[in-house]
Amino acid sequence: MAEAHQARVTKAVEDMVESLEREHIRKMQARMFQCSAQCCERSTDTMTQVHQCIERCHTPLAQAQGTVTAELEKFQDRLTRCTMHCSDKARDLFDTGAKEPAVRAMMDQCVGSCVDDHINLLPSMTRKLQDNLTSIAQSQ
Repeated sequence: MAEAHQARVTKAVEDMVESLEREHIRKMQARMFQCSAQCCERSTDTMTQVHQCIERCHTPLAQAQGTVTAELEKFQDRLTRCTMHCSDKARDLFDTGAKEPAVRAMMDQCVGSCVDDHINLLPSMTRKLQDNLTSIAQSQ
């Protein structure tokens, strides 16, 4: 993928992840640490019980991080498939005798379209992730 296209999609995804982290993940981390501290204050519990308690405190955050990671992987896979389709089209065009500048222009336009389409998916992906993170947080 051309550098400019890569930079655009990277920036858009980073902005989305930063927003999710700031609005949801940090709050979950705070609750996890508070919960873990309470586990450690249980002076009558065994070491195993304290560790199990801490593990329960960490579970929602781990679920949240897993959810975000899985969604980002799906997004990346879809974008990769789209750009591979562009590469196939470029190869086919080149095989028909098209000159390199025309093939490069078509490839750039096609990849740009992939990036635009996928950046346009980010708002709905963000809403879905926000709903999932809220649901996980409420189950704490």
